[in-house]
Amino acid sequence: MNTVPTVVIVGRPNVGKSTLFNAIHGQRRSIVGDEPGITRDRIRGDCRYRQRPFVLIDTGGIIPDDSELIPREILRQAKTALEEASQIIFLIDGRTEITSADQDLAKMLRKLGKPVTLAVNKIDAEARMDLVSNFHSLGFRDVIPVSAEHKLGVDDLLDHVTRDFPKVEVEEKKLAAEGEEEQEPGIRIAIIGRPNVGKSTLLNALTGTDRAIVSPIAGTTRDAVDETIDVRGVPYTFVDTAGIRRKGKTTEMAEKLSVVMARRHIRMSNVCIVVLDATEGVLGADATIAGYAHEEGRAVVLVVNKWDLATDKQKKVFTQQVRDELKFLDYVSIAHVSAKHATGVKSILMMVRKSYEGASKRVTTGQLNRFVEKINFDENLKIFYITQAGVRPPTFTIFTDKGSNLHFSYQRFLINRLRKEFGFYGTPIVIKAKRR
Repeated sequence: MNTVPTVVIVGRPNVGKSTLFNAIHGQRRSIVGDEPGITRDRIRGDCRYRQRPFVLIDTGGIIPDDSELIPREILRQAKTALEEASQIIFLIDGRTEITSADQDLAKMLRKLGKPVTLAVNKIDAEARMDLVSNFHSLGFRDVIPVSAEHKLGVDDLLDHVTRDFPKVEVEEKKLAAEGEEEQEPGIRIAIIGRPNVGKSTLLNALTGTDRAIVSPIAGTTRDAVDETIDVRGVPYTFVDTAGIRRKGKTTEMAEKLSVVMARRHIRMSNVCIVVLDATEGVLGADATIAGYAHEEGRAVVLVVNKWDLATDKQKKVFTQQVRDELKFLDYVSIAHVSAKHATGVKSILMMVRKSYEGASKRVTTGQLNRFVEKINFDENLKIFYITQAGVRPPTFTIFTDKGSNLHFSYQRFLINRLRKEFGFYGTPIVIKAKRR
Protein backbone atom coordinates (compact mmCIF):
# COMPACT_ATOMS: atom_id res chain seq x y z
CA MET A 1 0.00 0.00 0.00
CA ASN A 2 1.43 3.39 -1.07
CA THR A 3 1.52 6.02 1.66
CA VAL A 4 0.42 9.54 0.73
CA PRO A 5 3.33 12.05 0.72
CA THR A 6 3.38 14.70 3.45
CA VAL A 7 4.21 18.40 3.01
CA VAL A 8 5.05 20.33 6.21
CA ILE A 9 4.99 24.14 6.47
CA VAL A 10 7.43 25.57 9.04
CA GLY A 11 8.65 29.03 9.99
CA ARG A 12 8.99 31.41 12.89
CA PRO A 13 5.82 33.01 14.34
CA ASN A 14 3.68 35.37 12.25
CA VAL A 15 5.23 34.81 8.80
CA GLY A 16 1.91 33.62 7.28
CA LYS A 17 2.03 29.81 7.63
CA SER A 18 -1.69 29.44 8.40
CA THR A 19 -2.62 31.76 5.52
CA LEU A 20 -0.52 29.63 3.15
CA PHE A 21 -2.05 26.43 4.60
CA ASN A 22 -5.57 27.77 3.95
CA ALA A 23 -4.61 28.96 0.43
CA ILE A 24 -3.36 25.45 -0.47
CA HIS A 25 -6.04 23.49 1.40
CA GLY A 26 -8.84 25.59 -0.06
CA GLN A 27 -10.86 26.21 3.08
CA ARG A 28 -10.46 28.03 6.38
CA ARG A 29 -8.95 25.19 8.37
CA SER A 30 -6.37 27.18 10.37
CA ILE A 31 -7.07 30.34 12.37
CA VAL A 32 -5.39 33.38 10.80
CA GLY A 33 -4.61 36.65 12.60
CA ASP A 34 -1.99 39.31 13.28
CA GLU A 35 -1.06 38.05 16.75
CA PRO A 36 2.05 35.84 16.83
CA GLY A 37 1.63 32.34 18.23
CA ILE A 38 -1.98 31.75 17.12
CA THR A 39 -1.25 28.28 15.73
CA ARG A 40 0.21 26.06 18.46
CA ASP A 41 -0.58 22.46 17.57
CA ARG A 42 0.06 20.92 14.16
CA ILE A 43 -2.95 21.08 11.82
CA ARG A 44 -3.49 18.48 9.06
CA GLY A 45 -5.44 18.60 5.82
CA ASP A 46 -5.86 16.24 2.85
CA CYS A 47 -4.97 17.99 -0.43
CA ARG A 48 -4.73 17.18 -4.13
CA TYR A 49 -2.81 19.16 -6.76
CA ARG A 50 -2.96 18.11 -10.42
CA GLN A 51 -4.02 14.55 -9.49
CA ARG A 52 -1.25 14.29 -6.89
CA PRO A 53 -2.70 13.69 -3.41
CA PHE A 54 -0.71 14.71 -0.35
CA VAL A 55 -1.18 15.53 3.34
CA LEU A 56 -0.48 19.15 4.28
CA ILE A 57 0.62 20.01 7.85
CA ASP A 58 0.66 23.51 9.36
CA THR A 59 2.94 23.83 12.40
CA GLY A 60 3.11 26.44 15.14
CA GLY A 61 5.61 29.27 14.90
CA ILE A 62 9.03 27.86 15.84
CA ILE A 63 11.57 29.65 18.04
CA PRO A 64 14.33 26.99 18.33
CA ASP A 65 15.92 27.99 21.66
CA ASP A 66 12.93 29.34 23.62
CA SER A 67 12.74 27.64 27.04
CA GLU A 68 9.12 28.65 27.82
CA LEU A 69 6.67 25.72 28.03
CA ILE A 70 4.37 26.48 25.08
CA PRO A 71 7.13 27.46 22.56
CA ARG A 72 9.05 24.34 23.66
CA GLU A 73 5.97 22.18 23.07
CA ILE A 74 5.37 23.84 19.68
CA LEU A 75 8.93 22.89 18.65
CA ARG A 76 8.35 19.30 19.83
CA GLN A 77 5.13 19.04 17.81
CA ALA A 78 6.86 20.53 14.75
CA LYS A 79 9.74 18.04 15.00
CA THR A 80 7.21 15.18 15.08
CA ALA A 81 5.67 16.53 11.86
CA LEU A 82 9.08 17.00 10.22
CA GLU A 83 9.99 13.35 10.87
CA GLU A 84 7.18 12.23 8.53
CA ALA A 85 7.72 15.00 5.93
CA SER A 86 8.33 14.14 2.27
CA GLN A 87 8.80 17.84 1.45
CA ILE A 88 9.29 20.86 3.72
CA ILE A 89 8.15 24.40 2.93
CA PHE A 90 10.25 26.83 4.98
CA LEU A 91 8.19 30.04 4.98
CA ILE A 92 9.85 33.38 5.66
CA ASP A 93 8.58 36.97 5.71
CA GLY A 94 9.94 38.72 2.62
CA ARG A 95 9.31 42.19 4.05
CA THR A 96 11.67 41.82 7.01
CA GLU A 97 15.38 41.23 7.50
CA ILE A 98 16.61 37.69 8.15
CA THR A 99 16.43 37.13 11.93
CA SER A 100 18.52 34.91 14.18
CA ALA A 101 15.42 32.70 14.61
CA ASP A 102 15.30 32.24 10.80
CA GLN A 103 19.00 31.31 10.74
CA ASP A 104 18.63 28.84 13.63
CA LEU A 105 15.62 27.24 11.97
CA ALA A 106 17.46 27.02 8.61
CA LYS A 107 20.36 25.28 10.37
CA MET A 108 17.96 22.80 12.01
CA LEU A 109 16.23 22.04 8.67
CA ARG A 110 19.51 21.49 6.79
CA LYS A 111 20.51 18.83 9.35
CA LEU A 112 17.35 16.81 8.53
CA GLY A 113 18.61 15.94 5.05
CA LYS A 114 15.12 16.33 3.57
CA PRO A 115 14.08 18.42 0.54
CA VAL A 116 13.39 22.00 1.69
CA THR A 117 11.83 24.74 -0.45
CA LEU A 118 12.28 28.29 0.86
CA ALA A 119 9.05 30.21 0.22
CA VAL A 120 9.48 33.98 0.58
CA ASN A 121 6.05 35.29 1.61
CA LYS A 122 4.36 38.71 1.24
CA ILE A 123 5.88 39.31 -2.23
CA ASP A 124 2.68 40.77 -3.67
CA ALA A 125 4.09 43.29 -6.16
CA GLU A 126 6.74 43.32 -8.91
CA ALA A 127 8.69 45.94 -6.98
CA ARG A 128 9.21 43.49 -4.09
CA MET A 129 10.78 40.79 -6.31
CA ASP A 130 14.23 42.31 -5.76
CA LEU A 131 13.97 41.36 -2.06
CA VAL A 132 13.91 37.62 -2.85
CA SER A 133 17.62 37.35 -3.75
CA ASN A 134 18.56 38.38 -0.18
CA PHE A 135 17.26 35.07 1.16
CA HIS A 136 19.64 32.82 -0.81
CA SER A 137 22.10 33.43 2.03
CA LEU A 138 20.11 30.94 4.15
CA GLY A 139 21.67 28.17 2.05
CA PHE A 140 18.68 26.67 0.21
CA ARG A 141 18.82 26.11 -3.55
CA ASP A 142 15.06 26.35 -4.20
CA VAL A 143 13.70 29.82 -3.40
CA ILE A 144 10.16 30.74 -4.57
CA PRO A 145 8.39 34.09 -4.01
CA VAL A 146 4.72 33.88 -2.93
CA SER A 147 1.91 35.96 -1.49
CA ALA A 148 -0.18 33.56 0.58
CA GLU A 149 -2.82 36.23 1.25
CA HIS A 150 -3.34 36.97 -2.46
CA LYS A 151 -2.54 33.40 -3.61
CA LEU A 152 0.26 34.63 -5.88
CA GLY A 153 3.00 32.11 -6.68
CA VAL A 154 1.17 29.30 -4.87
CA ASP A 155 0.82 27.26 -8.09
CA ASP A 156 4.57 27.65 -8.79
CA LEU A 157 5.27 26.49 -5.24
CA LEU A 158 2.99 23.45 -5.54
CA ASP A 159 4.36 22.56 -9.00
CA HIS A 160 7.83 22.43 -7.48
CA VAL A 161 6.98 20.71 -4.18
CA THR A 162 4.71 17.98 -5.66
CA ARG A 163 6.66 17.34 -8.88
CA ASP A 164 7.84 13.88 -7.74
CA PHE A 165 4.59 12.83 -6.01
CA PRO A 166 2.69 9.96 -7.70
CA LYS A 167 -0.42 10.80 -9.70
CA VAL A 168 -3.67 9.10 -8.72
CA GLU A 169 -6.58 9.07 -11.15
CA VAL A 170 -9.99 9.76 -9.61
CA GLU A 171 -12.06 6.64 -10.30
CA GLU A 172 -14.98 6.95 -7.91
CA LYS A 173 -17.59 6.69 -10.70
CA LYS A 174 -15.88 3.65 -12.19
CA LEU A 175 -15.75 1.90 -8.81
CA ALA A 176 -19.43 2.62 -8.21
CA ALA A 177 -20.31 1.26 -11.65
CA GLU A 178 -18.48 -1.96 -10.87
CA GLY A 179 -20.59 -2.32 -7.72
CA GLU A 180 -17.66 -2.20 -5.34
CA GLU A 181 -18.78 -2.04 -1.72
CA GLU A 182 -18.67 1.39 -0.16
CA GLN A 183 -16.56 1.78 2.94
CA GLU A 184 -18.48 2.53 6.10
CA PRO A 185 -18.38 6.30 6.58
CA GLY A 186 -16.27 7.63 9.40
CA ILE A 187 -17.53 9.27 12.58
CA ARG A 188 -16.48 12.85 13.29
CA ILE A 189 -16.31 13.67 17.01
CA ALA A 190 -15.82 17.16 18.48
CA ILE A 191 -14.29 17.32 21.97
CA ILE A 192 -15.75 20.45 23.61
CA GLY A 193 -15.71 22.07 27.05
CA ARG A 194 -14.40 24.93 29.14
CA PRO A 195 -10.68 25.81 29.07
CA ASN A 196 -8.40 23.50 31.07
CA VAL A 197 -10.83 20.65 31.74
CA GLY A 198 -8.49 18.19 29.97
CA LYS A 199 -9.72 18.10 26.35
CA SER A 200 -6.24 17.84 24.81
CA THR A 201 -5.18 15.19 27.32
CA LEU A 202 -8.36 13.24 26.45
CA LEU A 203 -7.59 13.48 22.70
CA ASN A 204 -4.12 12.05 23.33
CA ALA A 205 -5.55 9.26 25.54
CA LEU A 206 -8.27 8.32 23.02
CA THR A 207 -5.91 8.22 20.04
CA GLY A 208 -2.86 6.82 21.82
CA THR A 209 -0.76 9.68 20.46
CA ASP A 210 0.97 12.81 21.69
CA ARG A 211 -1.04 14.77 19.17
CA ALA A 212 -2.16 17.86 21.10
CA ILE A 213 -0.10 20.19 23.24
CA VAL A 214 -0.99 19.73 26.91
CA SER A 215 -0.16 22.32 29.56
CA PRO A 216 -1.66 23.64 32.80
CA ILE A 217 -2.15 27.01 31.08
CA ALA A 218 -5.82 27.56 30.22
CA GLY A 219 -6.32 28.35 26.52
CA THR A 220 -3.29 26.43 25.23
CA THR A 221 -5.34 24.94 22.34
CA ARG A 222 -6.51 27.58 19.89
CA ASP A 223 -6.87 25.84 16.53
CA ALA A 224 -8.94 22.69 16.30
CA VAL A 225 -6.58 19.70 16.29
CA ASP A 226 -7.73 16.43 14.79
CA GLU A 227 -6.53 12.84 14.75
CA THR A 228 -8.11 9.78 13.12
CA ILE A 229 -7.98 6.24 14.50
CA ASP A 230 -9.45 3.02 13.14
CA VAL A 231 -11.90 1.19 15.40
CA ARG A 232 -13.00 -2.16 13.93
CA GLY A 233 -12.74 -0.83 10.38
CA VAL A 234 -14.49 2.50 11.07
CA PRO A 235 -12.47 5.77 11.04
CA TYR A 236 -13.06 7.88 14.16
CA THR A 237 -11.84 11.47 13.66
CA PHE A 238 -11.51 13.28 16.98
CA VAL A 239 -11.36 17.09 16.86
CA ASP A 240 -9.94 18.81 19.96
CA THR A 241 -11.43 22.30 19.99
CA ALA A 242 -10.39 25.39 21.90
CA GLY A 243 -11.91 25.89 25.35
CA ILE A 244 -15.14 27.87 25.02
CA ARG A 245 -15.48 30.87 27.34
CA ARG A 246 -18.30 33.38 27.71
CA LYS A 247 -18.10 36.24 25.19
CA GLY A 248 -17.14 38.75 27.87
CA LYS A 249 -14.26 36.53 29.02
CA THR A 250 -12.53 36.31 25.62
CA THR A 251 -10.18 39.24 25.10
CA GLU A 252 -7.48 38.23 22.61
CA MET A 253 -8.54 38.12 18.98
CA ALA A 254 -7.12 34.59 18.69
CA GLU A 255 -9.32 33.36 21.53
CA LYS A 256 -12.45 34.95 20.04
CA LEU A 257 -11.74 33.33 16.68
CA SER A 258 -11.05 29.96 18.28
CA VAL A 259 -14.46 30.02 20.02
CA VAL A 260 -16.15 30.76 16.67
CA MET A 261 -14.23 27.85 15.12
CA ALA A 262 -15.18 25.55 18.03
CA ARG A 263 -18.88 26.34 17.42
CA ARG A 264 -18.32 25.59 13.74
CA HIS A 265 -16.73 22.22 14.54
CA ILE A 266 -19.76 21.33 16.68
CA ARG A 267 -21.94 21.87 13.59
CA MET A 268 -19.57 19.76 11.44
CA SER A 269 -19.42 16.85 13.91
CA ASN A 270 -21.61 13.75 14.24
CA VAL A 271 -21.01 13.33 17.99
CA CYS A 272 -19.90 15.83 20.66
CA ILE A 273 -17.91 14.75 23.70
CA VAL A 274 -18.67 17.32 26.41
CA VAL A 275 -15.83 17.30 28.97
CA LEU A 276 -16.53 18.30 32.60
CA ASP A 277 -14.06 18.67 35.50
CA ALA A 278 -14.91 16.40 38.46
CA THR A 279 -12.99 18.63 40.90
CA GLU A 280 -14.97 21.79 40.07
CA GLY A 281 -18.60 20.71 39.86
CA VAL A 282 -21.02 21.59 37.06
CA LEU A 283 -20.72 25.29 36.23
CA GLY A 284 -23.06 27.51 34.22
CA ALA A 285 -20.55 27.53 31.37
CA ASP A 286 -20.72 23.70 31.20
CA ALA A 287 -24.49 23.86 30.70
CA THR A 288 -24.09 26.55 28.02
CA ILE A 289 -21.51 24.52 26.08
CA ALA A 290 -23.54 21.31 26.31
CA GLY A 291 -26.52 23.37 25.15
CA TYR A 292 -24.65 24.34 21.95
CA ALA A 293 -24.33 20.65 21.02
CA HIS A 294 -27.96 19.88 21.98
CA GLU A 295 -29.31 22.85 19.99
CA GLU A 296 -27.31 21.82 16.92
CA GLY A 297 -28.95 18.38 17.16
CA ARG A 298 -25.67 16.54 17.77
CA ALA A 299 -25.43 13.22 19.59
CA VAL A 300 -23.69 13.78 22.93
CA VAL A 301 -21.43 11.82 25.29
CA LEU A 302 -20.75 13.41 28.70
CA VAL A 303 -17.23 12.77 30.00
CA VAL A 304 -16.41 13.62 33.60
CA ASN A 305 -12.62 14.01 33.64
CA LYS A 306 -10.15 14.04 36.60
CA TRP A 307 -12.33 11.44 38.36
CA ASP A 308 -9.19 10.13 40.09
CA LEU A 309 -8.75 13.49 41.86
CA ALA A 310 -12.31 13.68 43.23
CA THR A 311 -13.16 12.47 46.75
CA ASP A 312 -15.97 9.95 47.32
CA LYS A 313 -18.23 12.75 48.54
CA GLN A 314 -17.45 14.88 45.46
CA LYS A 315 -18.24 11.94 43.15
CA LYS A 316 -21.69 11.37 44.64
CA VAL A 317 -22.56 15.07 44.66
CA PHE A 318 -21.17 15.59 41.16
CA THR A 319 -23.20 12.80 39.52
CA GLN A 320 -26.42 14.18 41.03
CA GLN A 321 -25.43 17.70 40.01
CA VAL A 322 -24.90 16.62 36.38
CA ARG A 323 -28.43 15.22 36.21
CA ASP A 324 -29.92 18.28 37.98
CA GLU A 325 -28.06 20.98 36.02
CA LEU A 326 -28.18 19.26 32.62
CA LYS A 327 -31.77 18.01 32.63
CA PHE A 328 -32.07 18.67 28.90
CA LEU A 329 -29.42 15.92 28.41
CA ASP A 330 -31.36 13.21 30.25
CA TYR A 331 -30.87 10.93 27.21
CA VAL A 332 -27.05 11.04 27.53
CA SER A 333 -24.70 8.49 29.13
CA ILE A 334 -21.89 9.61 31.44
CA ALA A 335 -18.32 8.28 31.33
CA HIS A 336 -16.13 8.82 34.42
CA VAL A 337 -12.47 8.93 33.39
CA SER A 338 -8.96 10.07 34.12
CA ALA A 339 -7.57 11.24 30.78
CA LYS A 340 -4.15 11.79 32.34
CA HIS A 341 -3.89 8.11 33.34
CA ALA A 342 -6.00 6.89 30.34
CA THR A 343 -8.43 5.07 32.66
CA GLY A 344 -12.02 4.64 31.54
CA VAL A 345 -11.42 6.03 28.03
CA LYS A 346 -12.34 2.78 26.23
CA SER A 347 -15.94 3.15 27.41
CA ILE A 348 -16.06 6.49 25.55
CA LEU A 349 -15.45 4.77 22.18
CA MET A 350 -18.39 2.42 22.82
CA MET A 351 -20.64 5.35 23.81
CA VAL A 352 -19.58 7.35 20.73
CA ARG A 353 -20.45 4.44 18.42
CA LYS A 354 -23.83 3.80 20.12
CA SER A 355 -24.69 7.53 20.05
CA TYR A 356 -23.79 7.78 16.34
CA GLU A 357 -25.94 4.73 15.57
CA GLY A 358 -28.77 6.19 17.66
CA ALA A 359 -28.61 9.48 15.76
CA SER A 360 -28.52 7.62 12.40
CA LYS A 361 -31.40 5.25 13.21
CA ARG A 362 -34.40 5.11 10.85
CA VAL A 363 -37.85 3.74 11.67
CA THR A 364 -40.37 2.87 8.92
CA THR A 365 -43.63 4.78 8.63
CA GLY A 366 -45.54 1.54 9.21
CA GLN A 367 -43.73 0.92 12.50
CA LEU A 368 -44.32 4.51 13.59
CA ASN A 369 -48.04 4.47 12.92
CA ARG A 370 -48.49 1.13 14.69
CA PHE A 371 -46.59 2.73 17.58
CA VAL A 372 -48.94 5.77 17.62
CA GLU A 373 -52.03 3.54 17.69
CA LYS A 374 -50.82 2.03 20.99
CA ILE A 375 -50.41 5.42 22.69
CA ASN A 376 -53.26 6.79 24.76
CA PHE A 377 -53.22 10.54 24.20
CA ASP A 378 -55.85 12.55 26.03
CA GLU A 379 -58.95 13.43 24.07
CA ASN A 380 -57.67 16.96 23.35
CA LEU A 381 -55.12 15.69 20.80
CA LYS A 382 -55.59 13.55 17.72
CA ILE A 383 -52.57 12.29 15.73
CA PHE A 384 -53.50 11.24 12.20
CA TYR A 385 -50.10 10.27 10.85
CA ILE A 386 -46.37 10.23 11.74
CA THR A 387 -43.28 9.77 9.59
CA GLN A 388 -39.52 10.11 10.04
CA ALA A 389 -38.26 13.05 8.00
CA GLY A 390 -34.50 12.79 8.70
CA VAL A 391 -31.58 11.53 10.77
CA ARG A 392 -28.73 13.11 12.79
CA PRO A 393 -30.81 14.17 14.64
CA PRO A 394 -33.80 11.81 14.19
CA THR A 395 -36.56 14.16 13.02
CA PHE A 396 -40.25 13.24 12.94
CA THR A 397 -43.16 15.00 11.27
CA ILE A 398 -46.55 14.43 12.87
CA PHE A 399 -49.92 15.50 11.44
CA THR A 400 -52.42 16.47 14.13
CA ASP A 401 -55.67 18.33 14.60
CA LYS A 402 -53.65 21.03 16.47
CA GLY A 403 -51.37 21.84 13.55
CA SER A 404 -48.06 23.44 14.49
CA ASN A 405 -49.43 24.63 17.85
CA LEU A 406 -48.46 21.41 19.62
CA HIS A 407 -47.82 22.02 23.31
CA PHE A 408 -44.33 21.31 24.63
CA SER A 409 -45.66 18.72 27.07
CA TYR A 410 -47.08 16.65 24.19
CA GLN A 411 -43.76 16.83 22.33
CA ARG A 412 -41.91 15.76 25.46
CA PHE A 413 -44.30 12.85 26.03
CA LEU A 414 -43.95 11.70 22.43
CA ILE A 415 -40.11 11.92 22.52
CA ASN A 416 -39.98 9.85 25.72
CA ARG A 417 -42.24 7.17 24.20
CA LEU A 418 -40.18 7.08 20.97
CA ARG A 419 -37.01 6.51 23.04
CA LYS A 420 -38.66 3.74 25.05
CA GLU A 421 -39.94 1.99 21.92
CA PHE A 422 -37.03 2.44 19.47
CA GLY A 423 -33.95 3.43 21.49
CA PHE A 424 -32.32 6.50 19.91
CA TYR A 425 -29.41 6.26 22.34
CA GLY A 426 -27.49 9.46 23.09
CA THR A 427 -29.19 11.74 20.58
CA PRO A 428 -31.76 14.54 20.71
CA ILE A 429 -35.05 13.94 18.87
CA VAL A 430 -36.85 16.66 16.91
CA ILE A 431 -40.65 16.74 16.51
CA LYS A 432 -42.26 18.90 13.82
CA ALA A 433 -46.04 19.17 13.99
CA LYS A 434 -48.27 20.02 11.03
CA ARG A 435 -51.97 20.24 10.35
CA ARG A 436 -53.23 17.50 8.07
